[in-house]
Order: sequence, then structure tokens, then C-alpha cells
Amino acid sequence: MKIDDVIWLEDIVEKIEAKHGVSTWEVEEVFRRRPQFRRGPKGRRRGENLYFALGDSEAGRYLFIVFVLKRKHKALVISAREMTNRERRGYRKRK
Repeated sequence: MKIDDVIWLEDIVEKIEAKHGVSTWEVEEVFRRRPQFRRGPKGRRRGENLYFALGDSEAGRYLFIVFVLKRKHKALVISAREMTNRERRGYRKRK
């Protein structure tokens, strides 16, 4: 999967910064560093399914990103947080 651009909604940016301590530049950095992608549940709208991206930032932070894949390889970010220990072990194993 290829992500060329990230779409941000203001309320999502505020939530991930306040609740999870994740900045927009960290999320965009993970997308540039070729994360692992997983398919999530089907979305409410046809063709708008949820996907997960698991990856690490240049600073070594492991992030779990939830997004909807839009047209032209754009990701509409729904949430982003640090990986749990279990997710991190699985990510390292597959890397």
C-alpha cells in the first residue's frame, strides 16, 4: 500500500495530541518510513474501510495509526497512539 498524502481533521489532531501525545509530523513520518499495513473492519460507506499502519518514527517511537484509505493514495487519519507491548513484539517479529 502506498500513502502519498495525509488528510487531517482538526478535532482528530486535537484528540491524538491531547489524549495520546502523538503529533501530526510523527504520523506522517511513520507513513514515509514504509509501515506495516493491516486491514481493519469494513467502513460504513462503500469502499471506505479502516486500515491500520504500524511503524516507528525516526526517534524510535512505535505508533499504531487508524485511517481510511481515500482516493489518490490519501490517508484520512482517525486515530494514532503508541503501540502496546504485544503490538510492538508482533511488529518487530514481522519486520
